Amino acid sequence: MFLIINRFQARRKNMAFHHSNKNSGNMNKEGTTGKKPRLKSLGIEGTRYKTNFTKKFENRQKWETIDDRKLLTFLPGVIHKVKVKKGQKVKKGDSMVILEAMKMQNKITIHRDGVIKNIHVKEGQKVVKGMLLMELN
Repeated sequence: MFLIINRFQARRKNMAFHHSNKNSGNMNKEGTTGKKPRLKSLGIEGTRYKTNFTKKFENRQKWETIDDRKLLTFLPGVIHKVKVKKGQKVKKGDSMVILEAMKMQNKITIHRDGVIKNIHVKEGQKVVKGMLLMELN
């Protein structure tokens, strides 16, 4: 069975509900909107689905890959300790910063080998989620 949109959403939004049998390839409709829906293919964990994307979804800000030379915070907090210095060689998994957040100390480790190019924070500084901590060469 190839599910495209669930029946609850189809009835609630007065949209067409489609499903197809992989073996037959035939599309069946239940309900109608008056115009033919533009179905788009979507893959989730190896399974392909066909669905309608909303205008809001299509106009969203596109995901961009993160520059792996930058180390960013994953939650807001206060820098408790900076464990490296500019120009220091580091290896994947090394502890770079201790970030205190929600009354817990979180060890932030580096995700690749490199040399510290710049450190943008100091001990005691408040940081927000996504803030640049340091850069690698």
